[in-house]
Amino acid sequence: MSTQRPYVLSIAGFDPSGGAGILADVKTFEANKVYGMSVMTGNTFQNESEFESVDWIPREKIIKQLEILNKKYKFEFAKVGLVESLETLSTLVSHLKSHISSLIWDPILEASAGFEFHKTIEKEKLKSILQHIYLLTPNTEEAIALTGINDPMKAAEELSKHCNVYLKGGHNEKNKGKDFLYTTEGKQFSFNPKLKNTFSKHGSGCVLSSAIAANLANGYKLNKACLRGKQYTERFLTSNKSLLGNHKL
Repeated sequence: MSTQRPYVLSIAGFDPSGGAGILADVKTFEANKVYGMSVMTGNTFQNESEFESVDWIPREKIIKQLEILNKKYKFEFAKVGLVESLETLSTLVSHLKSHISSLIWDPILEASAGFEFHKTIEKEKLKSILQHIYLLTPNTEEAIALTGINDPMKAAEELSKHCNVYLKGGHNEKNKGKDFLYTTEGKQFSFNPKLKNTFSKHGSGCVLSSAIAANLANGYKLNKACLRGKQYTERFLTSNKSLLGNHKL
Protein backbone atom coordinates (compact mmCIF):
# COMPACT_ATOMS: atom_id res chain seq x y z
CA MET A 1 0.00 0.00 0.00
CA SER A 2 1.47 3.35 -1.06
CA THR A 3 1.79 6.29 1.29
CA GLN A 4 1.20 9.85 0.12
CA ARG A 5 4.32 11.96 0.41
CA PRO A 6 4.23 15.46 1.91
CA TYR A 7 3.80 18.25 -0.63
CA VAL A 8 6.60 20.84 -0.80
CA LEU A 9 6.51 23.94 -2.98
CA SER A 10 9.34 25.71 -4.83
CA ILE A 11 8.86 29.35 -5.82
CA ALA A 12 11.83 30.21 -8.01
CA GLY A 13 13.17 30.82 -11.50
CA PHE A 14 13.22 28.44 -14.45
CA ASP A 15 16.68 27.32 -15.58
CA PRO A 16 16.64 25.51 -18.97
CA SER A 17 19.72 23.47 -18.00
CA GLY A 18 17.88 21.96 -15.04
CA GLY A 19 20.84 22.63 -12.77
CA ALA A 20 19.24 25.37 -10.70
CA GLY A 21 15.84 26.91 -10.03
CA ILE A 22 12.55 25.05 -9.95
CA LEU A 23 13.78 22.06 -11.95
CA ALA A 24 16.66 21.44 -9.54
CA ASP A 25 14.36 22.02 -6.57
CA VAL A 26 11.78 19.48 -7.73
CA LYS A 27 14.49 16.91 -8.54
CA THR A 28 15.83 17.38 -5.01
CA PHE A 29 12.37 17.15 -3.47
CA GLU A 30 11.61 13.90 -5.24
CA ALA A 31 14.99 12.36 -4.34
CA ASN A 32 14.31 13.25 -0.70
CA LYS A 33 10.91 11.54 -0.72
CA VAL A 34 8.51 14.46 -0.88
CA TYR A 35 6.21 15.47 -3.74
CA GLY A 36 7.51 18.65 -5.34
CA MET A 37 5.40 21.36 -6.98
CA SER A 38 6.62 24.67 -8.36
CA VAL A 39 5.70 28.25 -9.20
CA MET A 40 7.87 30.19 -11.65
CA THR A 41 9.07 33.71 -10.77
CA GLY A 42 11.25 34.30 -13.83
CA ASN A 43 12.25 32.65 -17.08
CA THR A 44 16.04 32.67 -17.31
CA PHE A 45 18.17 32.34 -20.42
CA GLN A 46 21.17 30.35 -19.23
CA ASN A 47 23.03 27.11 -19.17
CA GLU A 48 25.27 25.78 -16.41
CA SER A 49 28.15 28.13 -17.30
CA GLU A 50 26.58 31.15 -18.99
CA PHE A 51 23.78 33.52 -17.94
CA GLU A 52 22.34 35.92 -20.51
CA SER A 53 19.17 37.43 -19.05
CA VAL A 54 15.89 36.88 -17.22
CA ASP A 55 12.27 37.69 -18.05
CA TRP A 56 10.50 38.31 -14.76
CA ILE A 57 7.00 36.94 -14.26
CA PRO A 58 4.60 39.73 -13.16
CA ARG A 59 3.57 39.49 -9.52
CA GLU A 60 -0.10 38.97 -10.31
CA LYS A 61 0.76 35.94 -12.47
CA ILE A 62 2.96 34.48 -9.72
CA ILE A 63 0.05 34.88 -7.31
CA LYS A 64 -2.29 33.25 -9.83
CA GLN A 65 -0.01 30.20 -9.97
CA LEU A 66 -0.01 30.05 -6.17
CA GLU A 67 -3.77 30.41 -5.87
CA ILE A 68 -4.61 27.42 -8.07
CA LEU A 69 -2.28 25.20 -6.04
CA ASN A 70 -3.42 26.53 -2.67
CA LYS A 71 -7.03 25.75 -3.62
CA LYS A 72 -6.23 22.03 -3.62
CA TYR A 73 -3.00 21.39 -1.69
CA LYS A 74 -1.72 22.15 1.77
CA PHE A 75 1.98 22.99 1.96
CA GLU A 76 3.57 23.05 5.37
CA PHE A 77 6.93 24.07 3.87
CA ALA A 78 7.81 26.11 0.81
CA LYS A 79 11.18 27.20 -0.52
CA VAL A 80 11.65 30.59 -2.20
CA GLY A 81 14.57 31.13 -4.54
CA LEU A 82 15.06 33.71 -7.29
CA VAL A 83 12.75 36.73 -7.05
CA GLU A 84 12.84 40.05 -8.88
CA SER A 85 12.94 42.29 -5.81
CA LEU A 86 12.26 42.55 -2.11
CA GLU A 87 8.93 44.15 -3.05
CA THR A 88 7.98 41.02 -4.99
CA LEU A 89 9.13 38.81 -2.11
CA SER A 90 7.10 40.90 0.35
CA THR A 91 4.01 40.44 -1.82
CA LEU A 92 4.58 36.68 -1.91
CA VAL A 93 5.15 36.47 1.84
CA SER A 94 1.94 38.41 2.52
CA HIS A 95 0.00 36.02 0.29
CA LEU A 96 1.63 32.85 1.60
CA LYS A 97 1.53 33.46 5.36
CA SER A 98 -2.11 32.34 5.55
CA HIS A 99 -1.47 29.22 3.44
CA ILE A 100 1.99 27.91 4.35
CA SER A 101 3.37 27.28 7.83
CA SER A 102 7.10 27.79 7.17
CA LEU A 103 9.08 29.50 4.42
CA ILE A 104 12.70 28.74 3.54
CA TRP A 105 14.35 31.58 1.59
CA ASP A 106 17.52 31.05 -0.40
CA PRO A 107 18.52 34.70 -1.08
CA ILE A 108 20.00 34.47 -4.58
CA LEU A 109 21.74 37.80 -5.19
CA GLU A 110 24.01 36.68 -8.03
CA ALA A 111 24.01 33.80 -10.51
CA SER A 112 26.96 31.40 -10.36
CA ALA A 113 27.74 32.48 -13.93
CA GLY A 114 28.18 36.06 -12.70
CA PHE A 115 24.85 37.83 -13.39
CA GLU A 116 23.90 40.17 -10.52
CA PHE A 117 20.22 40.34 -9.56
CA HIS A 118 20.09 42.66 -6.55
CA LYS A 119 22.60 45.48 -6.24
CA THR A 120 21.06 47.25 -3.26
CA ILE A 121 19.21 45.90 -0.22
CA GLU A 122 16.61 48.01 1.55
CA LYS A 123 17.36 47.06 5.15
CA GLU A 124 13.98 47.94 6.71
CA LYS A 125 12.09 46.06 4.00
CA LEU A 126 14.38 43.10 4.55
CA LYS A 127 13.73 43.08 8.30
CA SER A 128 9.97 43.12 7.79
CA ILE A 129 10.25 40.13 5.41
CA LEU A 130 12.54 38.11 7.70
CA GLN A 131 9.93 38.22 10.44
CA HIS A 132 7.92 35.76 8.29
CA ILE A 133 10.82 33.53 7.20
CA TYR A 134 11.50 30.29 9.06
CA LEU A 135 14.98 29.64 7.62
CA LEU A 136 17.34 31.84 5.60
CA THR A 137 20.14 30.08 3.68
CA PRO A 138 22.75 32.63 2.54
CA ASN A 139 26.33 31.94 1.54
CA THR A 140 29.03 34.09 3.13
CA GLU A 141 28.89 36.76 0.42
CA GLU A 142 25.10 36.97 0.61
CA ALA A 143 25.14 37.28 4.41
CA ILE A 144 27.57 40.20 4.09
CA ALA A 145 25.47 41.85 1.36
CA LEU A 146 22.23 41.49 3.33
CA THR A 147 23.65 43.10 6.48
CA GLY A 148 26.58 45.26 5.44
CA ILE A 149 28.68 43.46 8.08
CA ASN A 150 32.00 42.27 6.63
CA ASP A 151 32.35 39.28 8.94
CA PRO A 152 29.95 36.57 7.63
CA MET A 153 29.67 34.90 11.04
CA LYS A 154 28.66 38.17 12.69
CA ALA A 155 26.37 38.88 9.75
CA ALA A 156 24.62 35.54 10.26
CA GLU A 157 24.26 36.24 13.98
CA GLU A 158 22.65 39.58 13.17
CA LEU A 159 20.23 37.96 10.71
CA SER A 160 19.32 35.30 13.29
CA LYS A 161 17.73 38.02 15.41
CA HIS A 162 14.88 37.81 12.91
CA CYS A 163 14.85 34.18 11.68
CA ASN A 164 16.88 30.98 11.74
CA VAL A 165 19.97 31.22 9.51
CA TYR A 166 21.91 28.47 7.78
CA LEU A 167 25.23 29.99 6.67
CA LYS A 168 26.71 28.07 3.73
CA GLY A 169 30.49 27.74 3.80
CA GLY A 170 31.24 26.88 0.19
CA HIS A 171 32.63 30.38 -0.46
CA ASN A 172 34.51 30.58 2.84
CA GLU A 173 38.23 30.18 2.22
CA LYS A 174 39.07 29.85 5.93
CA ASN A 175 36.62 27.00 6.61
CA LYS A 176 35.86 25.63 3.15
CA GLY A 177 32.62 23.67 3.18
CA LYS A 178 31.92 24.19 6.89
CA ASP A 179 28.36 25.38 7.43
CA PHE A 180 26.72 26.96 10.49
CA LEU A 181 23.17 27.09 11.78
CA TYR A 182 22.15 30.06 13.92
CA THR A 183 18.75 29.75 15.58
CA THR A 184 16.47 32.48 16.82
CA GLU A 185 16.94 31.02 20.32
CA GLY A 186 20.62 31.94 20.19
CA LYS A 187 21.90 28.39 19.58
CA GLN A 188 24.70 27.68 17.10
CA PHE A 189 25.51 24.42 15.32
CA SER A 190 28.29 23.61 12.87
CA PHE A 191 28.36 21.07 10.04
CA ASN A 192 31.74 19.90 8.81
CA PRO A 193 32.20 18.49 5.30
CA LYS A 194 32.52 14.69 5.32
CA LEU A 195 33.15 13.74 1.70
CA LYS A 196 36.31 14.46 -0.27
CA ASN A 197 36.70 14.91 -4.03
CA THR A 198 33.70 17.23 -4.34
CA PHE A 199 33.30 19.27 -7.51
CA SER A 200 31.73 22.68 -8.08
CA LYS A 201 28.13 22.39 -9.21
CA HIS A 202 25.72 24.81 -10.81
CA GLY A 203 22.73 25.21 -8.48
CA SER A 204 24.27 23.67 -5.37
CA GLY A 205 22.66 26.36 -3.20
CA CYS A 206 19.24 25.55 -4.65
CA VAL A 207 19.82 21.87 -3.94
CA LEU A 208 20.84 22.47 -0.32
CA SER A 209 17.90 24.68 0.60
CA SER A 210 15.48 22.30 -1.13
CA ALA A 211 16.96 19.25 0.60
CA ILE A 212 16.54 20.98 3.97
CA ALA A 213 12.95 21.89 3.11
CA ALA A 214 12.22 18.29 2.12
CA ASN A 215 13.66 16.92 5.35
CA LEU A 216 11.66 19.42 7.40
CA ALA A 217 8.51 18.30 5.57
CA ASN A 218 9.40 14.70 6.41
CA GLY A 219 9.30 15.55 10.10
CA TYR A 220 12.95 16.10 11.01
CA LYS A 221 13.80 18.84 13.50
CA LEU A 222 15.67 21.84 12.13
CA ASN A 223 19.16 20.75 13.21
CA LYS A 224 18.71 17.22 11.83
CA ALA A 225 17.07 18.48 8.63
CA CYS A 226 20.05 20.77 8.03
CA LEU A 227 22.50 17.92 8.61
CA ARG A 228 20.63 15.63 6.22
CA GLY A 229 20.38 18.44 3.67
CA LYS A 230 24.13 18.99 3.81
CA GLN A 231 24.81 15.27 3.48
CA TYR A 232 22.57 15.06 0.42
CA THR A 233 24.25 18.10 -1.15
CA GLU A 234 27.71 16.61 -0.59
CA ARG A 235 26.65 13.46 -2.44
CA PHE A 236 25.34 15.72 -5.21
CA LEU A 237 28.74 17.49 -5.37
CA THR A 238 30.61 14.19 -5.67
CA SER A 239 28.26 12.69 -8.28
CA ASN A 240 30.45 13.64 -11.28
CA LYS A 241 33.07 16.15 -12.42
CA SER A 242 30.74 18.32 -14.54
CA LEU A 243 28.86 21.41 -13.42
CA LEU A 244 25.58 19.47 -13.58
CA GLY A 245 25.17 17.04 -10.71
CA ASN A 246 23.15 13.85 -10.39
CA HIS A 247 20.37 13.54 -7.83
CA LYS A 248 20.29 10.42 -5.70
CA LEU A 249 19.93 9.41 -2.07
